[in-house]
Formats: sequence, structure tokens, C-alpha cells
Amino acid sequence: MNDSAKLVLVVEDEHKIANLICDYLRSIGGYRSHHLDRGDVVVDWVRSSAPDLILLDWMLPGTDGIELCKQIRAFSQVPIIMVTARVEEIDRLLGLELGADDYICKPFSPREVVARVKAQLRRSEMHLKPPENHQLQIDPVKFQASIHGEVLKLTPVEFSLLHCLSEHPGRVFSREQLMNEIYNDYRIVSDRTVDTHIKNLRKKLADAARGNEFIESVYGVGYRFTY
Repeated sequence: MNDSAKLVLVVEDEHKIANLICDYLRSIGGYRSHHLDRGDVVVDWVRSSAPDLILLDWMLPGTDGIELCKQIRAFSQVPIIMVTARVEEIDRLLGLELGADDYICKPFSPREVVARVKAQLRRSEMHLKPPENHQLQIDPVKFQASIHGEVLKLTPVEFSLLHCLSEHPGRVFSREQLMNEIYNDYRIVSDRTVDTHIKNLRKKLADAARGNEFIESVYGVGYRFTY
């Protein structure tokens, strides 16, 4: 295995599952992997070894995945994919609101895991080094956005949404999180209100950027920004 290959930390207390994931990461993805089966040793390992991505099981001995996600986010923006058998919507949103970038529900296909890892690593690289010809420019001081030098005619709410999403490429935001960003007076609005603003924003972006909407829907969760 190439020492320069991306390092994926697999935090999973079921050894058969962990071994299967690690095998697929190595054979299909070409990644290095390291396995930990307890939550209470994860933070120190992450600090010392700086993995490129973490596959983090929800239920763990020692420290659970939710608490680990909070602790890791206090010092690192490493991509985190939550792995869970708890499929309730509130659990999915809670994991994402604590800083997870994506989630996978058990049972899953190992090939799906590798595909999700590849996608998150690709988004992480784009976040660290945006394309030199990146045509979308956002100026929070002037409260305006432009594409190819042409200023977009955005409402204040549309600009706030775009600014929030674009600051964290690849990260999924729930509708509730976005509502809190655009309405700082905590007024009561419906999910459909956010969807309407996003729909209008995407049309304006697509019209100016030759079809590129920049904002991707994540079914059942919310939205994320992509280059």
C-alpha cells in the first residue's frame, strides 16, 4: 500500500464489519485504513495521526459516536461519515447538526461505503483548494455574489443561504439549520419556505452559470454546496 494513500479511520466495535470495510477500502478504493473498536481512544488517535476521513459508528463502548463527533469538531474539520442502525429522522439530523458530513444506515453495501468515502474526500479536497477557474464569487462585506463578474440579483434571504452553504462545501445542512441562519429573530417558518428560497436561488445560479446550480439536494435531510 502506498504510504501517500489517504488514511481512513474506521471506528466500529463489530470486528467482522470493520474488517470487511477495511478490506474494501484497501482493495477498491486504494486507501489505507486503521481500525479502533472503542470510542474512548479515538480522540487521542485522531490528534496524533490526522486521518483524512473517519467512518464513525453511532453506538460504541467507552464514548458514543455523537459525543466523539462533538469532541473531534472542536479541533478538526476532518470529514466524518456516521454509520448507524438507528434510522429515525431525528437521529439523522442530530448527527449532521453535530458536524457529521454524511451518514450511512446499516445494513449497507461495502461498495456503497467506498463510494461515500470517495465522494467526501473529493469534496474535502475541493474545499481546501477550490478550482482556479471557480466562477462564483461571494463578497459578504458588499452583501453580493457574482458569476463571471456579473452581479446576481439576490434577495437578502437568498444571499444568506448561499453564503452559509458555500462557506462549508460538501457539508449537509438541514432545513432547520438553514432557517436559523437566515432568520436570526427565530420566527416560525415552514420547511417549504426554505425549499422555495432554495428553488429560486438555484434558478438564478443556473441561469448565470450555464446550468450549474451549485446547491445539491440530499433526500430527507437538506442541502449542500458543491463546486
